[in-house]
Amino acid sequence: MDCSYFDAGVCRSCTLMGVPYAEQLAGKDRHARELLAPYGDASWLPPVASAESGYRNKAKMVVSGTVDAPTIGILDEAGRGVDLRACGICAPGVRAALPVLADFVTRARIEPYSVPERRGELKYVLVTHSPDDELLVRFVVRSEEAVGRIRSRLPELLAALPNARVVTANLQPEHKAVVEGDREIVLTPESSLVMRVGGIPLRLRPQSFFQTNTAVAEALYAQVASWVDEVGPASVWDLYCGVGGFALNVAAPGRRVVGVETSTEAVRSARATASAAGLPLVAFRAGDATAFALAAKSAPELVIVNPPRRGIGAELSGWLEGSGVPSVVYSSCNPKSLAHDLARMPSYRIRTGRVLDMFPQTGHLEVAVLLDRVGA
Repeated sequence: MDCSYFDAGVCRSCTLMGVPYAEQLAGKDRHARELLAPYGDASWLPPVASAESGYRNKAKMVVSGTVDAPTIGILDEAGRGVDLRACGICAPGVRAALPVLADFVTRARIEPYSVPERRGELKYVLVTHSPDDELLVRFVVRSEEAVGRIRSRLPELLAALPNARVVTANLQPEHKAVVEGDREIVLTPESSLVMRVGGIPLRLRPQSFFQTNTAVAEALYAQVASWVDEVGPASVWDLYCGVGGFALNVAAPGRRVVGVETSTEAVRSARATASAAGLPLVAFRAGDATAFALAAKSAPELVIVNPPRRGIGAELSGWLEGSGVPSVVYSSCNPKSLAHDLARMPSYRIRTGRVLDMFPQTGHLEVAVLLDRVGA
């Protein structure tokens, strides 16, 4: 993949840009295998490749510049806007929306936020694209006044961007390195975007986590479901479940599944999907994964964990180590934190693993492993 932004030196976010894709994939696979070699004589499956470009279903774009000439992209070292609306790793549906949104900023007269001057209203536009070519568009602003401007011009935006299924405004008034605030104002009748993955219509609400690469997410869900079916547990926990991707994909007759996630919006989404799919044995709880495990009166037969980059940490690792749970599936976007957690769980060994390239052109990767308890 070639990138004019990278070649011009204005954006270096994709650190592997220019490296042949086969070399990128082989390097990630090798790195994961070497890093995790001490934790079991694993059988590694071939890595899952991605499209080299156009794979990101979500763009988190900083808005800067002026009302009449807004930039949508990133900030340079001086805090000035760098326009990346033609970014090649974004899905075509996202790229098509960005110029429309830039024009809307001008027409609605929403002043972009200036980080150096600490003034302005609009900080980010967050755009998510679904397999059905529908969009979730979120404007991160500082005040209700900007919300009013968006609301008053919303019919114009929907006319120019008819596939915008959900449009919201998120209030984040503070000057700090936080993308979004707690308060979300839904401006459209619909409040969730349907993401059809593996035949399951996951409902994505604002502030809900979802993998950035839809095709590879589908492969990840299928792989984990295959491993779970191979083990055949009667009860499963899906910790850090997000909108329920793993929990809903491993559901089976007679199998009780509980998903746990801190985001109440994600839990609402997951519950709606489970209800629509007629899955009475799949339940979701809003709360901290570690606290849920520590408070539970009994353990399931299999636990799935899909934590943030920091991993599950010492406390949950310790609980798993002493829990007696026979099998664990660990999906990680950071092999280093996965290795740290496995070092705290010496009773588990990797039976099989697989690298999935969720983030081409970057050094990031997803790795999933099936763990067996020794002697279980």
